[in-house]
Amino acid sequence: MESKEQQLMELLGLTARSLTHLTASMTSMSFELMRSEDEVTKAAGRRMIDRMATISTGLDEHWRLIGELTGVHVAQEQIETVQEIQLQRPPRLPPN
Repeated sequence: MESKEQQLMELLGLTARSLTHLTASMTSMSFELMRSEDEVTKAAGRRMIDRMATISTGLDEHWRLIGELTGVHVAQEQIETVQEIQLQRPPRLPPN
């Protein structure tokens, strides 16, 4: 039975990591949308960033619980989060 519990904990960790990376990728794409000159596209990017921040907060709770289950607490610096990406400015493209 212990082996199944270990596998479930590992699965939870992998799932949370995948969701964390997916959230970071979508946030990055949202910043790209905000660089558009189209106001509707910019607004959509801003709304998506807000949504990703909410999801990221939920993922932080996942990581906390996984740490409690496994006894291995992952430091915030070790996980890509939306907050870290939001602090970075998007790269500037050269003018056409």
